[in-house]
Amino acid sequence: MKILILSDSHGLTDELVSIKERHQDCAIMIHCGDSELEPNHPAMKGFTAVRGNCDFYGGYPEEIISLADGLKVLTVHGHLHSVKSSLMNLSYRAREKSANIVCFGHSHQLGAEIIDDILFINPGSISMPRGRVEKTYVILTIDQTELQLDVYETDGEKLDELCRNFSLPKE
Repeated sequence: MKILILSDSHGLTDELVSIKERHQDCAIMIHCGDSELEPNHPAMKGFTAVRGNCDFYGGYPEEIISLADGLKVLTVHGHLHSVKSSLMNLSYRAREKSANIVCFGHSHQLGAEIIDDILFINPGSISMPRGRVEKTYVILTIDQTELQLDVYETDGEKLDELCRNFSLPKE
């Protein structure tokens, strides 16, 4: 199963549409907040999206739990969990929700790591990245407990040097 994960598009629409069209094989499309678009905007169609600190339109939830190939995916923006300082608060929330994977944004910094058997993914930003020049999003491929994280630039170029594989414990 493939999941498209992006965040912090801050008003971009053409880029969202292009990315969706490019990755139509993804079963789930996640937007980790700060779209700055109304939930019914055509560019947001198909996205499971949460509210970011710059999303002033109503209709986006603070968090969403999705099921992907038997794994629980928690999606939040991250501003309510102080992710710019530490992942500790978000880690606590992930355990409360029994999540296997956590998708978040807010910091605009691409990153992925396993903490306490939970994979945390920040896809970076497709509009204003920090820490890197590339405007990024990710595709997560799930095969039971084996996870492949592929990183792409907004124009669709795969950044092979940033792609990684992860294993979660079998239950």
